[in-house]
Amino acid sequence: MPLNSAQRTGESLLSLVGNAPHHSIHALNQLDPEVKERVYALLIPERIFDLFLIDRVDFTNPAGERVVKITAPRQAGFAIIEVREHPGDRDCIFFLEIADTAFFKVEVTFLIVNDPRSPRFNTDIDDAGRRTKFGTTRRNIPEEIRAMQAGLAPGQVRRGLRMLRDFLPLALSFVSAMGHDMLLAEPLAYHDAIIFEHHGFNYVRGRKKMEEIDREFRPGGELFRKLDGSTPFRMPGAEKTVRGRSWAIHDGILGEPWKDVEMYRNVDRPANVCTFPGWVY
Repeated sequence: MPLNSAQRTGESLLSLVGNAPHHSIHALNQLDPEVKERVYALLIPERIFDLFLIDRVDFTNPAGERVVKITAPRQAGFAIIEVREHPGDRDCIFFLEIADTAFFKVEVTFLIVNDPRSPRFNTDIDDAGRRTKFGTTRRNIPEEIRAMQAGLAPGQVRRGLRMLRDFLPLALSFVSAMGHDMLLAEPLAYHDAIIFEHHGFNYVRGRKKMEEIDREFRPGGELFRKLDGSTPFRMPGAEKTVRGRSWAIHDGILGEPWKDVEMYRNVDRPANVCTFPGWVY
């Protein structure tokens, strides 16, 4: 995304809030509903409006249906932005949850960008229709295998639109206009952490863990030895790609759940961190 588009995001935020407090999500949530909606819509990449012909003023699709939903309760320190192609669609095109942290920073707690016209894989529910919570409480193995074979990563139900490069400049400009010098993010899986690294994120915590994972996936390492074909997610050769490693980790190869990784991106200077040298996605 051109830099001036990101700059406009920060300038628009400041013009919308005026003299109102705006240094936290909780403060932004005190704005009048119509202003608050315009503020949070600044975080939606322009390419989403263009690809799906969504009106930037009234947030309607070509059929006149409103397809942008903002949830930002006045009493809360979080905001949720949902964009769908049609109001009744099961999956969002764009889903963002952004929140205040206990240390007065702003964190992206959840970000999903789906191609709604791509095939769907029901990895989010089991065969009884119960939520899998990204495979943390239960799993749908047949659907996970199909998703993996189709080139998806753990947690994906559809192919993505590769819009982190569009979203990130907007988010950095947004938090800068709020008075912050960094944006926090919690990668929900191994592949998310590697992608965040690629976009200039560094580690608040978890870098040593990531380096150890890389070391143990190398020939001779413990994780390398565990890629023994015992499950479809632990096939020899999986260590060579980000997705292969991520599926193995999702399958429990670490012996513990994926956790304790948090990252940050400085507003004005990207980090140069890579815990998987020469990675292939």
